[in-house]
Amino acid sequence: MSDTASTLPQTPTAAARRPVPWSLHRSPRARRIALRTLSLAVFLGAWWLVAELNVWSDLFVPDPTAVFDRLIDGETTHNGARGLSGYYLHEHLWHSLWRILRGVGWAIVFGVPLGLLLATVTPFRVIFEPYVTFVRALPPLAYFSLLIIWFGIEDASKVWLLFLAAFPPITLSVLHGVRGIPRRQLDGALALGANRWQVTRFVVLPSVLPELFTGIRLAIGFAWTTIVAAETVDGIPGIGGLAWETKKFQQTDVAVLCIVLIGLSAIVLDQLVRALEQRVVPWRGKS
Repeated sequence: MSDTASTLPQTPTAAARRPVPWSLHRSPRARRIALRTLSLAVFLGAWWLVAELNVWSDLFVPDPTAVFDRLIDGETTHNGARGLSGYYLHEHLWHSLWRILRGVGWAIVFGVPLGLLLATVTPFRVIFEPYVTFVRALPPLAYFSLLIIWFGIEDASKVWLLFLAAFPPITLSVLHGVRGIPRRQLDGALALGANRWQVTRFVVLPSVLPELFTGIRLAIGFAWTTIVAAETVDGIPGIGGLAWETKKFQQTDVAVLCIVLIGLSAIVLDQLVRALEQRVVPWRGKS
């Protein structure tokens, strides 16, 4: 009786026949994309509605179509003029990005070894850590005038400003990364016969990498927030300089366009760093 029953085809239960909810068919990545697309659509719809209802004048809230028109103008030649302020938008973006890459690049070159020294040499940390904290607390415009006096109005002063904005988070991230290494892990490497360089190479640096990438992402964010200040003087071409120039003629639509481009560029650069982090530090996991 039981053998016969086992050979009969099983009738699907009501639970098995019930259709799987749409959300369960979607991967986490697809759900994130759908939610972000929906939030963007809601934001754009609310923006368009506010502009259409004339809740505020165009000087305060420009129409989305006006911002889009400035985007087209920025990539075309009109009335004999190239783009906006004599340069195309991609030229403005590239000059700003190149300044940021140099500033953050030099911050990595000097910040990583300084962070290691601060973490491993106590007298060095006692002397120099307050200076790093001091620079981190300063607003960019507080010392930008000095940088212009010292290095002129060309790119050197701008790169120095971006370097000083990116340098402290990288240095402090390395410092705290080394401090977070369990002592028994270092003692174990020494007990196995590793010298100081081998401990640094095979224990300290891999352990510090997650914190270092966090510091780099923070540094890039600080650099993007500093780019307008860096390009207030002779900042054309540059997306920050273009945003600064809009105050002369109250070009709110161009200012909004610059804000959107800066934000999108920062997101893209941050995603590239995260992708590199997932390759270099796979044990950290994905968020």
